[in-house]
Amino acid sequence: MAFTTAYPTVGFDLDMTLIDSRPGIHACYLALAERTGVHIDADLAITRLGPPLEEELRNWFPAAEVAAVADVYRAMYPSIAVTATPALPGAREAIAAVREAGGRAIVVTAKYEPNAKLHLAHLGMEPDAVIGDLWAEAKAEALREHDAGVYVGDHVGDVRGARAAGALSVAVATGPCDAGELRAAGADVVLEDLTGFPEWLSAYLEASRA
Repeated sequence: MAFTTAYPTVGFDLDMTLIDSRPGIHACYLALAERTGVHIDADLAITRLGPPLEEELRNWFPAAEVAAVADVYRAMYPSIAVTATPALPGAREAIAAVREAGGRAIVVTAKYEPNAKLHLAHLGMEPDAVIGDLWAEAKAEALREHDAGVYVGDHVGDVRGARAAGALSVAVATGPCDAGELRAAGADVVLEDLTGFPEWLSAYLEASRA
């Protein structure tokens, strides 16, 4: 779809789209395993980032314990994961490109919102809004609320969220889903990473305004 307002709004996923959260999450899972005495294969867990934390924890803890363990993980997370997590190549430039086009850049993520905000603040990225705790089709709620015409993510769940919102799905192959999976899920555009986003956005806006 084309932007329907004079000021484009672009949504971005967070984990493995704007940030490489694998080192921090890996460290946090190891710390959680030590604290709880329950084995967690952190190497495996970071290969399937994207869905809500509770989905991963169900692989290691009884269902009745998952909510409480998730609270422990989220409380531990700021002191362990935030400083260990770098921005992905092109992330800052992608947000800047939206701003330079006169638009708004928002982050819509499944991550616990306070921790998502800590990541962005630590890395000096300042989107116009950060909305957490939304996954897959549920992301459409925030995308529609902010009138986002494009949603950028790395997971097939992000593609589903974009399509549910009627937004253009731009996928980056920097997460657990490869380019073929993203295309098969219905992504409108697949980029290798965010370094190609500013050029794509410029061309897309020019075409949509023609």
